[in-house]
Amino acid sequence: MKHLLDKIEARQQLVRETAGQLREQIALLTEQLAAAERTLERLDITRETMLELASEDGTEPPEPLPPGYREVLAAFEQTGYRLRAKEVCQTLGIGTEPRQTESIRAKLKRLVDRDILTEPEPGLFTLAQPAPATPDLNST
Repeated sequence: MKHLLDKIEARQQLVRETAGQLREQIALLTEQLAAAERTLERLDITRETMLELASEDGTEPPEPLPPGYREVLAAFEQTGYRLRAKEVCQTLGIGTEPRQTESIRAKLKRLVDRDILTEPEPGLFTLAQPAPATPDLNST
């Protein structure tokens, strides 16, 4: 009987440790989810503001980006610095096999063509800096 009680106690300890690890993982995932949701909220607000400003100026709003491209931009927003294609893959959690990396690299290049990202050196991408506003000389 003592042998069975010892086995049960050992199993309980193992399950307690596993539960603790799972709680830590849940806490980390909860933080990551909250950060992603904050980024999405900021991007939604930015998009709405752009559309409002474009309509006020009477200009055609820019063509919206497909979801895959928005996720790539969110990765740059989340990290806030320069990234390589493989690092974007890691940030998005999509794997770093050559096919994923090349797919992301192609998206990054298209975003450079649209002046949304820049490529300051080969393979290194960053968000494009908005052009500085020129002062309105007629308003003085």
